[in-house]
Amino acid sequence: MPVSAEPIEPDSPPVTIAKASIRSRGVPLISVWLRDLIISLLISAFIIIFLYQPVKVEGTSMMPSLDDQERIFVNKFVYRIESIERGDIVVFRYPRDPSKSFIKRVIGVAGDRIRIDSGQVYVNGEPLHEDYVPHVYSDERWYSEIVVPSNSYFVMGDHRSLSNDSRDFGPVNTRYIYGKAVFGYWPMDKMGMLR
Repeated sequence: MPVSAEPIEPDSPPVTIAKASIRSRGVPLISVWLRDLIISLLISAFIIIFLYQPVKVEGTSMMPSLDDQERIFVNKFVYRIESIERGDIVVFRYPRDPSKSFIKRVIGVAGDRIRIDSGQVYVNGEPLHEDYVPHVYSDERWYSEIVVPSNSYFVMGDHRSLSNDSRDFGPVNTRYIYGKAVFGYWPMDKMGMLR
C-alpha cells in the first residue's frame, strides 16, 4: 500500500487559526478607525472655530450676490493678516443687537467720505461703480455726506431697496466684524468664490 511522503493536515485547525487572527486584528483595526475619527473631528473643530465657519444666509438684502438660505463659508482668520477693503463681503454682529449677525458689502473704509445722491453712491467725491447691484435692486435714497470714523466701515446690502445697513445704523466698528464671506457651497449651481 503506497504511503504519501507529505503530511496530511487536518482542515479544522487552519480555520480556527484564521478566525483567531481576524479577531485579534479587529481590535487594532477599531482603534485605528477611532484614532482617525478623533483626529478628523479635532481638525474639523479647529478649522470651524479658528478659520472657516459655515453660515446660512437669512434674508434677501444681499441678492443677487447671495440668496436667502444660501450656504457659505466665512473666513474668520483672514482679517488678522490683511485689512478689510472696499468690496469685501463681511459678516458682523449687528451693532444694535450683538446677538444677531448681518452680512453686507464694505462700501467705505475709515477716512472715506460717503454720500448717496438718488441712489448713486459717491466715495471721496467719485461715483462708485457697482456692477454687483443690478438696476432692479437699486433705490433712490439720499444720504448726507459723512466721513467714516477710524476703525469703522460703511456697509450696504447689494439689494439696496431691501437692505438695513449703514444708511440706517451708521458705520460698523471693527470690533463687530468677525469674518469675510469667501465661498458659497449650496445650492450647487452657485458654488464658487464670492466676489
